[in-house]
Order: sequence, then structure tokens, then C-alpha cells
Amino acid sequence: MADEETPSLRKRFRIAAFSAAEEAPIPAAEVPVGKPALAFQQAVVPPRTPASKTETPKEEKGLLRRGRSKRRSEEEATEEVDDSASETEDENSETDAGDGTHRRIRKRRRATDVNADEVGTDDPNTVVRVRTPREKTSARGSTRLDAKRQRRKDGRDAGRRRAPVLTEAEFLARRESVERVMVVRQNQDRIQIAVLEDNILVEHYVSRGQSASLIGNVYLGRVQNVLPSMEAAFIDIGRGRNGVLYAGEVNWDAAGLDGQPKRIELALKSNDPVLVQVTKDPVGQKGARLTSQISLPGRYLVYVPDGSVTGISRKLPDTERTRLKRILRNIVPEGAGVIVRTAAEGATEEQLQRDVARLQAQWENIQSKVQGGTPASLLYSEPDLAIRVVRDIFNEDFKKLIVEGSEAWDTIEEYVKYVAPDLAERLEKWSGEGDVFGANRIDEQIAKALDRKVYLPSGGSLVIDRTEAMTVVDVNTGKFIGQGGNLEETVTKNNMEAAEEIVRQLRLRDIGGIIVIDFIDMVLETNRDMVLRRLVECLGRDRTKHQVAEVSTLGLVQMTRKRISSGLLETFSEACEHCNGRGVKVFSEPVDHKHSDRRGKRESTEATEVETA
Repeated sequence: MADEETPSLRKRFRIAAFSAAEEAPIPAAEVPVGKPALAFQQAVVPPRTPASKTETPKEEKGLLRRGRSKRRSEEEATEEVDDSASETEDENSETDAGDGTHRRIRKRRRATDVNADEVGTDDPNTVVRVRTPREKTSARGSTRLDAKRQRRKDGRDAGRRRAPVLTEAEFLARRESVERVMVVRQNQDRIQIAVLEDNILVEHYVSRGQSASLIGNVYLGRVQNVLPSMEAAFIDIGRGRNGVLYAGEVNWDAAGLDGQPKRIELALKSNDPVLVQVTKDPVGQKGARLTSQISLPGRYLVYVPDGSVTGISRKLPDTERTRLKRILRNIVPEGAGVIVRTAAEGATEEQLQRDVARLQAQWENIQSKVQGGTPASLLYSEPDLAIRVVRDIFNEDFKKLIVEGSEAWDTIEEYVKYVAPDLAERLEKWSGEGDVFGANRIDEQIAKALDRKVYLPSGGSLVIDRTEAMTVVDVNTGKFIGQGGNLEETVTKNNMEAAEEIVRQLRLRDIGGIIVIDFIDMVLETNRDMVLRRLVECLGRDRTKHQVAEVSTLGLVQMTRKRISSGLLETFSEACEHCNGRGVKVFSEPVDHKHSDRRGKRESTEATEVETA
């Protein structure tokens, strides 16, 4: 019964084929050879609706599957022929449609190009696939604040920790191991200060009256423009070149963003007045580096008006740190913070209280000037170089302070007797013959520090080259051949001596930025660790902020040191007007180096012969 009620698939195709042939009969002569199923191609099969599902037996389902696969293969074959057809076949597409063939055309559109009118005019057999556009993802770089947090996190993950707190025995041993002397020379308006450790020059400071340092000065600046993409703002402080204020140095508490994201374009607008302090002098084409987080340095501590954290120098022993913490609970005003200097060792509560009161009065004076001040004006200026260096460096570690020059002597003596009367007995006015720098061989050591090559006492050498991105230090054995032992022992001794000299050169030349040190290769891991420990131990005497990053796979020691001033070489030199500091002369034609060497040798030989005659 089911077979009679539901005709088979073959019967349905056959009935449809005969009905189509009756409606459009074709003469037998016109039927092309090789196409016996032309009537089948012209047959119109009613579309299947997914909603109407009729039950069919399993045998007829199999026939349906075979029929579908056959029809699918025929359609794919037709598509391949259509895709490979030429333009002339496209012109005869109307005759093919008249023959009853159906082509399925494929089109691709982007979602932004889809038009409802165009889609409606397409052929019913056209398959349109709409491609969703790719999302344009912009580069998501971290802000300067996020980058600072990430650097701290990476440092903790890498195992880098802050320097451990010294015990009192270690503190006294470090102090007694080195004899420190400070020498000050005044020559008209120029002041030079040298720090000697065991009669060896380790630090040098120089200042002129017209080119005094701007570090520490507080200005009421005017915002010139804000660059959100650089996360920086350029501030006019009345010194010619604009200073730069980065997002990481903005005082967000005073910005008053009220829950808004910490972005510099929201905190600062053009022509807004802003209170800033100079943290780095202008270097080259770069303007002064600024911060809006004001801090006022004193003799024993640094006063931070808008801070709430109290810190103590880690160079002090643990017992002294405990004593100072107990004192600071009573003297630090509410809403402010302090950072205790190393010079606070042994200071009484009265001395610390007097220092805090003086700095608090300075801050109140600055705030009063802000209320009625005009932008791009100086509100607070740091004292001259002599007072600044004595305030920051001169402490119990120094054996004496020698001063040459009556004006400088009066200034320093008055300041030391006021802020540190216990150190006044260590002051000494130069009364000897000649120059004080010459008597201590300081000029000679400065001249050697200006050379590119530094010789070690054992015979090795250092080659210090400064590039645009970093400073590279190369260690060589030179004439050092060791005293017995093997090559590993000789190389290790040379590297140990080089580590001490490298730290001295960094401090003396005031080298900052990225520093890469190429020690001589050592095979044993214990020797490499010993050289690295010696380098870190010597860096403990450096007051400038530094960090030894890691040892690379090539054996290079990578470290960073804060760049504050231009450096010793830039202070005593200027770029060559011929090569513009490059160090070579460039010609338009290739240079015959062999010929030039022979000519130089011939000229030197002729000169020797003339002198002999």
C-alpha cells in the first residue's frame, strides 16, 4: 500500500521529464549527441520544504540519497565548467538558460558593503556570503604608571631585592676601611669639589656662576601642550627650553580627577598653571626633566609635603634605624612624609625637629608665592654647589674637608656651624703653597679620566666607549700575564681588579643610562659569581641610584645608573668643528690606507734622519 500511495523517486523523475518534453517538444534532429538526458535537465523539480516531513520507507530513503548525490555531482561539474568558461561563453548565457541549465553564482561581500536593494535584485540561484569585517585592534601599550609597576614586578620575579640592612659591625667596618677627604677649590666664579678615597679621586663636581644646576628648583610653570600619545606634557618654566613632565611624575592627588582614569590629558590642559620641580638638568637637545611631586631636601631628612610614607636610609645600621623610627613618630606632621638621610646618624630629636620645622616653613613660603605668582616664574632655588654638596655628602664618614678660597670658606664654615656643629672641627682652610688640587694630584687624575683607555695597576686595561644608546666597557688583560697558576686564575684576578676600577670610573665620569660590561670569559660558575659580587659590593659606595640587571647568555653584565648631569667628558670638552664629534674625516673618494701609512712612515723616517744629521 505504501508503494502505491507514494510513488518512487524514479517514477517522479520520469513523470516530470515526460511532462516537460510535452510542453516544449524538440525535434530529434536538434538533439545534440552526447546529451540524452536533455529532458531531464529541463525538468523542474518542486522545491523541498523543510516544514513538510513525510514518512518514507528505508529503501526509498536510500534512493533519495543516491539521487541527491548524483544531482550534487552534476551541479558541481556544471560549476567547474562555468568557472573555467571564457568571456564569449558568458555572452551566450541566455541561450544556455533557454536550454534549461541552472548555474549557481557565488558572490562575496563585506558587511559594510551590503545594500538591501542590491541583495533583492540578485538572481534567486545566487548564493551571497557576507564576510564579517575584521576588528581593527590598536596597539595596547601600557601607560608609564603600568610600566613602572611591571618593572617592579619583574624585578621581584627575577629575585632582585633591595640591599639588606647593615648591622652595626658591618657599618663601622665599611666606614673604617676607607679614608675619605673632600677638597673644595674656588677660582673666581668657578667652584670644583673633589672626593678622595685613600687619595684616589672617585667623585668630581664643578659649577660656574652663569651655568648653575637647576636640580631641586621649584617653578610655577605654564602648560604649553599635552601629548596624550606620549603621556607627557611640556611645561614653560621661563628658562628658554620647555621642560617635560611625564605621566609617572604627576601628582594625582592634587589633580582632583574624582575617580576618573589617571591620564595626563585629563589632569592637565593647555595654559594651566602647574607647580613643578626640576629633577634633571637639560642635556643636549632635551629640556629639563620635571616632577609635580615636590620634595625639599634638608640636612638630616627630605621633606615630602604631599607624601604619607616615612623612609630611612638603608645604609644606616639596624639599631640606628630603630632609634630614628621612634623619633619620627613624634616630629613628622600629619599629611606629610619624610625620608631620613644617612647624615642623620647620631642626630638628636631636637636637631631633627629643627630640620623638619625649617623645611615646613619653606613649603609654606612656596605655597604663599603660588597664590599670587605668575606662571613661568621661580619660587624656590637650591643653594650653590658648595652648600649643596656639603649638605648631601659631608658626614661622619669624612676625615676632613679642605677649602681653598676665602669666599667659599666663609660660606661653608657658616653653614656647617649652623646645621652640624659637631663636624666643624673637621673643616680645614688651605694655607699651603700652590694649588690644593695640584698638591693632592687631582688634576692629574682628572686628565686620565678623560681618556678612552684606562690602565689597571696589574697591566690590564679598560676601554670605555659611549654610544647613543648605552655605554660599553671592555675588559682586556693587556700586559697582565699572571703569576703562576692557570688561565682561569689569571683571568679571574684581572676581572676582579677591573670590577673595582669600573665602579670608580662610573662615579668619576658620572656615566648614566644603560651600561654593558664585557668581562673576560671565565669557565667556572663560582668565579663569575665572585666577580659579580665584587662589582655589587663596590657599587654600595655609589650614592647615585643604580641596578645590576643580569648577566646575559654571552657573559655580558647589564646594569643601569641614573643619569643626573651631562658627565665629566662633556664638562671638559666640546665637539670637534670638523668631524662634529664623530672622530673621523670623510672624503668623497676612497682612501688608500696602505699608501697613507707608508707616507706617514716615510715622513717620520725623514724627520728622524734630519734630526740625526
